[in-house]
Amino acid sequence: MRLTIVNQYYTPDLSPTAHLVASLAEHRAALGDDVTVIASWGGYVATEQVADREGESRVRVRRVWTPRAGKASHWRRLFDYLCFYVLTMIKVVFLRRQDVIVCLTTPPMIAWAGALHKLFRRRVRLVLWNMDCYPEAAERYGVIREGGWASRCLRFLNRRLFARLDHLVVLDPAMKELLLGHYQPRRHQLPTTIIPNWERADFFPPDQTAPPWSGAQQLGLTDKFVVLYLGNMGFGHTFQTILAAAERLRDEPIVFLFVGGGKRFDDVRQQAEERQLTNIVLHGYVPKEMTPTVMSAADCCLITLDEISLGVMSPSKLHSNLAEGLPVLYVGPPGSNVDEAIQRFQCGVSLREGDVEGVVSFVKQLQQEPKTLQALSGQARRAFDLAYNDVVCLRAFDRVLDEND
Repeated sequence: MRLTIVNQYYTPDLSPTAHLVASLAEHRAALGDDVTVIASWGGYVATEQVADREGESRVRVRRVWTPRAGKASHWRRLFDYLCFYVLTMIKVVFLRRQDVIVCLTTPPMIAWAGALHKLFRRRVRLVLWNMDCYPEAAERYGVIREGGWASRCLRFLNRRLFARLDHLVVLDPAMKELLLGHYQPRRHQLPTTIIPNWERADFFPPDQTAPPWSGAQQLGLTDKFVVLYLGNMGFGHTFQTILAAAERLRDEPIVFLFVGGGKRFDDVRQQAEERQLTNIVLHGYVPKEMTPTVMSAADCCLITLDEISLGVMSPSKLHSNLAEGLPVLYVGPPGSNVDEAIQRFQCGVSLREGDVEGVVSFVKQLQQEPKTLQALSGQARRAFDLAYNDVVCLRAFDRVLDEND
């Protein structure tokens, strides 16, 4: 099979989608497919490191130039997107005929590149691997006005794009409901598969204990019960309930550790300083290979989701935390991928925004009841083994890609 995957980021970039694309691409190449990935040079990794990595891969990677304008403003991001759109469209249109093209949603609607390829080579199958929903996300976060000209144009393009898809892959039921509710083609039923994001099973061996994290002692985490938030703290995440709970727990041997970055990172730091919450500890991003070590210093993981983000985004930090056997403290709306995992596997607690008492009660219970902590830890790892690792999820992707083969 000739398979092309299109996404703005690819390893060794740190973006979660970069690693997911690499996992799928390398898996299909190992099965004998002729795999091409089209991505940009943009990201957080130097160009020479990118070239070194690609020299060792069985996957053909075609990089297109982008100015790396950054994410400091919407205009900078849009400029990066525009350059990637134009150059990727040209590159994809002139590819030799592919059997399947898989497009992600970074940048939004880059799947039109696959649609253009299909216009000239009608037998190609076009799969949209949906990670984010636009314009819905932009509307909910106030970037564009709902019902405005930008929103109407984007919805029009989506309806035309979805009519050209052969398969839709989404992350959770809420995302499926949202997209098909808006863009279900009139003339045919669009085949849709829910495949959650995943982590590599061999990256988290079940019987392997990660070495102690040197940062734990430096940050004063020794002999503390640690609730870990690992990853991006951007749009779609909320922390007011957690800050209020930390205030209630300030005299307990409990620490809320935030490792990562994003738009909410400095806000959380500022509010913690204003409230004099010494049990809120913040640390910058760590490399992907260090995450098991960081998680080894934690007793429980924290995942949050804003109410308005249900269906338009799906927290990807769930899977690595489950792999490390960390019970899940989730604060967000019901129906998300995290809520679904907790309900299905009984691996934590699902609470709504504002339920400070629920957060305090759950954290104190885990801190004071080792048997409960151990039981939930076992359920978390079981969830990873059954549903959220690459072996399981790539099999599901194989069924999508090999359809009608």
